[in-house]
Amino acid sequence: MDTGEDRIRLHDLVTAIVNRLPAILAEVRELLTEQQPDYAGFLAEGFEEILGAAEGFIARLVALAEQDPSTAAPQLASGVEQALFEEIGRIHYQQKREVTPLLATYRTGAAVAWRHVADTALQLGVPAEALAGLAAAVFAAVDQLSSASWRGYIQAQTTAGQVRERLRDELAELLLSDRCDTAAVRAAAARAEWSLPRQAAVVLIEPDNEVGRALLDRLDDSCLRLRRPKMLVAIVPDPEGPGQRKRLATALRGAGAVVGATVPLDRLPASVSLAEHAVRLQQASVLPDDPLFVDEHLDTMVVHRDDRLLAALRRQYLAPLAALPESTRDRLLETLKSWLMNMGNRKAVADELHVHPQTVRYRLAQLRELFGPALEDPAARAALLLALAWGPAITESDPLAQHSEPREHR
Repeated sequence: MDTGEDRIRLHDLVTAIVNRLPAILAEVRELLTEQQPDYAGFLAEGFEEILGAAEGFIARLVALAEQDPSTAAPQLASGVEQALFEEIGRIHYQQKREVTPLLATYRTGAAVAWRHVADTALQLGVPAEALAGLAAAVFAAVDQLSSASWRGYIQAQTTAGQVRERLRDELAELLLSDRCDTAAVRAAAARAEWSLPRQAAVVLIEPDNEVGRALLDRLDDSCLRLRRPKMLVAIVPDPEGPGQRKRLATALRGAGAVVGATVPLDRLPASVSLAEHAVRLQQASVLPDDPLFVDEHLDTMVVHRDDRLLAALRRQYLAPLAALPESTRDRLLETLKSWLMNMGNRKAVADELHVHPQTVRYRLAQLRELFGPALEDPAARAALLLALAWGPAITESDPLAQHSEPREHR
């Protein structure tokens, strides 16, 4: 139990430590000159202010040392001090400085201060129990102030991250909108700290695709990401650089992603439109690649730009096959397609279909009987090629949808 004499000694301890504060701060500054020069300079510049704050803090620590440290700990650092040290942490983040050296500085100061406090306490005959309480109070206070600075640093980091993401979202929205004028884009890119590329491509992934979302999030930080109601979007800068396409394909494999054509920034809205068309064809199994690069399938996309027109074309030019049994019809369709693609080379057709050349000759005879002179007409052959070569049917009205299963496009 504390006696009146013990309290007198603790009161004397406050006075003695306050008198030694200039020496304590000087020693801390000297140590920091070697370990953390920036903080040593700060200590020198704010010496009087720090000295005044330290006097009040020491008095409160000594008073609290008389209590049970477990109950005193929450009160060691006042609200003002907590706020001050949080602000120090925030400033460190804003100045792009690491917080670890700051916390090391606190520990250095605490170690020096405690040595002086312990020496003074022993000289004054402060009881061991009171000295132990004082030690607990000193280091608990340092922990609290360190936590405050760390908290301020993390809060600033979180806030900055949220602001940065908002600015990046705004930039992405601008790039994908019709308001994409050069001055506005440059200003938005500067605010978002995003280096404007010469060209870019969009990546589209369906929003309910969990694997795709995870892979999209793993793209490097140069990519802008945007969540839209019907699609997850990433804007990839300069995807045509050396090795970039291969790296992008590897990163997105398994995501079911569609990668739009690489275009100047002011053409991104049009690129998104084409990519959305490719998504529809991917969903219809017309374009099965994963990932799907739009610029590798422009011919198929042109043909399937209007499904009703393609269905009408097929109904008109494939009408001679409509009444045939399904198996016969399918064999003749694949033979006709291969013959058109191989420019009439029967051997190439036989090799492609893995059949005997005589079989090819027989099927071609059937086709000539069905189609008549149309097979010798260049315009008719072009229309037939257009009808057959670029993917399966994707509408019920398409004659290719009436019997056969979808086949992979060329």
